[in-house]
Amino acid sequence: MPRRRKTSPAEGLMDVVALLPWWAGVALALASYFVLHQLAAQPAAVAVQPGQIGALVTQSIWRGLATAGQYALPMIFLVGAGLSAWRQRERSQLVENVTAGKATDALDGMTWQQFERLVGEAFRLQGYRVMETGGGGADGGIDLVLSKDGEKHLVQCKQWRAYKVGVDVVRELYGVMAARGAAGGFVVTSGLFTAEAMSFAEGRNVSLVDGPNLHGLIRQAQGAARPQERTAEPEQTVNAPTASPTAICPSCAKPMARRMARRGANAGGEFWGCTGYPACKGTRPIG
Repeated sequence: MPRRRKTSPAEGLMDVVALLPWWAGVALALASYFVLHQLAAQPAAVAVQPGQIGALVTQSIWRGLATAGQYALPMIFLVGAGLSAWRQRERSQLVENVTAGKATDALDGMTWQQFERLVGEAFRLQGYRVMETGGGGADGGIDLVLSKDGEKHLVQCKQWRAYKVGVDVVRELYGVMAARGAAGGFVVTSGLFTAEAMSFAEGRNVSLVDGPNLHGLIRQAQGAARPQERTAEPEQTVNAPTASPTAICPSCAKPMARRMARRGANAGGEFWGCTGYPACKGTRPIG
């Protein structure tokens, strides 16, 4: 997906600040103003000896930069904080729109930027720390970097509605995972995957999430984030597990089934287990 190039260092810095929480941008604005204002307010030194002229010129240059920067730099940080707050609100609104409507209708009307923010918010609701990289460039097309329990996962977002995501995209992600030492990876699309892509991902720690699965993942994650709004799960037969349409595996995004622990400290207790077991051993507590 094409990325707009940054036109100036100020715009690049603003975009970096926008990746942080909004309050971090405000804190940087206050700190930068305080530091630069102190430098700008220092009295000018008077050179009394010829050897001090160089130091005097250097000090004058720093004072001039601090005088201009004490207003410009905090403004950049504040604009970045505003962008961060706006994007967070947009991500929350995108999640609400997806959970309220049909998967196809909600996802097809998005821009690629909105789609990436939606995917990032879905993983945030799953408990991941999410860093948006902007994709493209030397990072191998990685759009999101996820962190959870000391492990790193890489995500590629493909908002391709007209055709299926092929095996080349999955191979590319798998290669970047190996190069960067990632524990796993996700390819997320609003469309579908080819049979070759699904075959390549099978047995590897690469999860393929298509439009319907993304919709279910968001609904399930949002329900977990707001337990007071959840309704009781219907009882299911333990001896013949039935896949649940709402319980989605946090590791591979496949449906999960109600199971019973046969041994260990939780023997006899029920839990959600991935229907892809034993290839995927993802679990989630019930209730």
